[in-house]
Amino acid sequence: MPFRAVAVEVDEVEEGDPEQVARGNAARKARAAVGAAGPADTVLGADTVVALDGRILPKPRDREQARAWLRSLSGREHLVVSGICLVVAGAQRDAASATRVRFRSLTEAEIEWYLGTGEWRDKAGGYAIQGRGAALVAAISGDYWTVVGLPVPTLLELLGPGFLAGS
Repeated sequence: MPFRAVAVEVDEVEEGDPEQVARGNAARKARAAVGAAGPADTVLGADTVVALDGRILPKPRDREQARAWLRSLSGREHLVVSGICLVVAGAQRDAASATRVRFRSLTEAEIEWYLGTGEWRDKAGGYAIQGRGAALVAAISGDYWTVVGLPVPTLLELLGPGFLAGS
């Protein structure tokens, strides 16, 4: 499906209920993109949050914070929530998908290796499962695409039946 990516500047909320935060951030991004894309375009906004013990671990501001996030996730299970928001002909629909992720028990050398990749930059929780961050993960329970940041099954539900048949 042809698409155009539109960069928007939106202040992301980093505290609160993970599902509400992800949905709210996705909606703010979608509404901001409507202005850049045009009112007739279908717009999709998305946001992903990582939460450990109910506390959101946002994108790390620097390497030290990324190290702290990875240490806290090591050997533990956390929640990843991706919120999406569709704006179609001015009508807004949103949803969220949640997946549980369990990290391996990481050594300091493994944490330093991952930090050295730079992949942690601009990633909620300081890792990317679709890249080298896959080496940090022991198991997931739920939708892999939610952890990547675009829960495709949830998006297809929002688009409605017949979307795939009509494309």
